[in-house]
Amino acid sequence: MRRHSFGRVRRSAAQFAAAACLLVCMAAAAQPSAVTTDFERCRVQANLDACYDAIRYRPSDPSLLSALGDALARANRPADALRTYQRVAALAPNLPGVAAKISAIETKMSAKRPPANSPPRAASADTASGKRFSNAAPETQSH
Repeated sequence: MRRHSFGRVRRSAAQFAAAACLLVCMAAAAQPSAVTTDFERCRVQANLDACYDAIRYRPSDPSLLSALGDALARANRPADALRTYQRVAALAPNLPGVAAKISAIETKMSAKRPPANSPPRAASADTASGKRFSNAAPETQSH
């Protein structure tokens, strides 16, 4: 076998480019571990900041978006969670459990809303009892 001495080898522009590429590849390889850590913190701990950090690197990952939706639901942000789950359903319509999560969030949101046809509760109670408040203008006074 023939031994090469690296001290005598001249570095050409191609070798410098290869070294630069190697450094860039090593830096890029370091990012997925950070993304994986953020993904795990998002999924397990429902850490919203970790979810957003991980999504910056993989914005169209359905499992990551689903974890973000779960974190948003736990943070009592159902409207944001619903939008996130709908995005997951658009990206991966066959992902199991997404339809159930969407319907659960919609049910939770509809239970909080009062019916659209009924007047506000406080106004109907005041008019039914005939009470008037001191800061109310007299009925005969016009503005």
